[in-house]
Amino acid sequence: MDDLSPKSISRRPSVPWRNSNNRVRSCGPLFTETDIQNMRNGMHASIYQFQGAHLDEVDGIAGTRFAVWAPNAREVSVLTDANHWTHGRNALRPSDEGIWTGFVPELAHGDAYKFGIKEQSGVVTERSDPFAFFQELRPKTASIVYDMSDFVWQDQAWMSRREMTDWMAQPISMYEVHLGSWKKPTDGREFFNYRELAHMLVDYCREMGFTHLQLMPVSEHPFDGSWGYQATGYFAPTSRFGTPHDFAYFVDYCHQANISVLIDWVPAHFPIDGHALARFDGTALYEHADPRQGFHPDWGTAVFNYGRNEVRNFLLSSARFWLDKYHVDGIRVDAVASMLYLDYSRNAGEWVPNEFGGRENLEAVRFLKDFNVMAHGDFPGILTVAEESTAWGGVSHPVYNGGLGFSMKWDMGWMNDSLRYMQLDPIHRAHHQNDLSFRMVYAFTENFVLPLSHDEVVHGKRSLLSQMPGDHWQQFANLRMLYGYQYTMSGKKLLFMGGELGQWHEWDHDGEIDWNLQGHKYHDGLRRYIGDLNELYRSQGALHELDFSGEGFDWIQCDDSANSVFAFLRKGQEKDDFLVIISNFTPVPREKYRIGIPRPGFYSEVLNSDAGIYGGTNIGNLGGVYSEPIPSHGHKQSIEVHLPPLGIVAMKPMSTPNA
Repeated sequence: MDDLSPKSISRRPSVPWRNSNNRVRSCGPLFTETDIQNMRNGMHASIYQFQGAHLDEVDGIAGTRFAVWAPNAREVSVLTDANHWTHGRNALRPSDEGIWTGFVPELAHGDAYKFGIKEQSGVVTERSDPFAFFQELRPKTASIVYDMSDFVWQDQAWMSRREMTDWMAQPISMYEVHLGSWKKPTDGREFFNYRELAHMLVDYCREMGFTHLQLMPVSEHPFDGSWGYQATGYFAPTSRFGTPHDFAYFVDYCHQANISVLIDWVPAHFPIDGHALARFDGTALYEHADPRQGFHPDWGTAVFNYGRNEVRNFLLSSARFWLDKYHVDGIRVDAVASMLYLDYSRNAGEWVPNEFGGRENLEAVRFLKDFNVMAHGDFPGILTVAEESTAWGGVSHPVYNGGLGFSMKWDMGWMNDSLRYMQLDPIHRAHHQNDLSFRMVYAFTENFVLPLSHDEVVHGKRSLLSQMPGDHWQQFANLRMLYGYQYTMSGKKLLFMGGELGQWHEWDHDGEIDWNLQGHKYHDGLRRYIGDLNELYRSQGALHELDFSGEGFDWIQCDDSANSVFAFLRKGQEKDDFLVIISNFTPVPREKYRIGIPRPGFYSEVLNSDAGIYGGTNIGNLGGVYSEPIPSHGHKQSIEVHLPPLGIVAMKPMSTPNA
């Protein structure tokens, strides 16, 4: 393939067309009767195979065939360097489905193009291809003819294992990354390439023990400050970091290192930039015409019309494309709550009820169910994760049981309650014990991910470390407490980049995370602690095998508000596989604190957040303690432990229980 890195892409010189009148040629019928029927039903999830730009050959002449949906346009033509970006010279032909098609000879891999759309008013707008596989580097907005058919994947073993893996019972520790600000080059370039990032991130994830990479949106987007959440290229990895081949290499390399790759995907809304989807053919095509349905007040964006079959086809195909062509292991759907509720962020009179007078967006509900059925049916072993911040029931339940069909859902309640509790001065935590204990009332109603994501460290919220109360030492101890609590509670894990370093400043998408903190005692201790947490989490079945079942969790002590102590059991699939987790949320050491345990024996201290190697004071249990036949907390046996200040310990039974 040609070098098509963002720096090397340039307008190609004009070339003479073999068809003297510069008109497009017919490329024959693109759609079978089955295609047409599926499109009409809104269930065609692979229309990227023929819509957009595809290299082809007609009458022995190589070129590119095009197909674009613009049912209300008067004319559609292909604009390129060769026709001097002049509308009408390479006109496409309309079909009964509102899809304009044609073949442009000699337009090749790497050539830039747009669609010229003449609206009914006579105004001509230049539009990027909604199905483009590659786009120019911002601020340019042209699409690029791109062929990925020669990429050779090396992840066959991974893909076979993935298909057979029950991820619900596996350790999932996601490292959430914004590729543009994880690390910056020092050679004057703005960004690293996908290939460079693959090697750096794989090495780092393996060092730190993360199992999954969760990428913030890699779809093409014009504005860096949107972080990718206002996408204009629903089939194009952003050219900021290289070509589609480069992104495929990124995923392939991660798989060869046994690292899963999930991507953020945004079917909730899209920006209104003039070159993209908004009023694509002069009418509200992808969005609702009524601003009460089609405009999002929070983000100033357009809302997809999920009731329109062509829009459903577009979105279902976008999701399937990333799973199919790039082998991604999962899709995290952003802003699901804004899709589910017609009155989301709207006041009375600013929204339109559904046909039954309710606030539920029934068309979006159907779309989400169809998306999950398609994704899990066509790609066994992948994950779909919902960022859904309300109490909508059954988000992660199967569609056949009335749910939306997601694999998992972010537990925003856990995140908010835990941060609110941790931000309190420890002297006040005694009055807020329920902030932490309440979670277990609903913990197994969904398959939850416990997220400490980018949203918690932006818009003036400060970094997680800076949100912690107390002096310098207490802030680090509190943060280690928070992470220990996250890793030992039921649910899969997600941590945003930089959290493992203990950054003092909140995330800046134009910068990089604070690598300069390496070499400082407390920051190095925190990073080592995260690595050890990941190792413990992965190695102990009790911490991940029953994450989504009440059988994997039991409270021992949750009402000692006077001491702000919590204790619970995490249990694995094997009968005698369990850990005792005890946390002290005050800066006062608790000596000889008695905890009831299920069986006698020696209990090894396998985690202590106050260990000196993490920056703590080394208060602990000298490796472990023996049980005593003293009843406590409803158990016949108990252990007496020393609880470190602002510390969490995990105790594992090591001896065989008595017969």
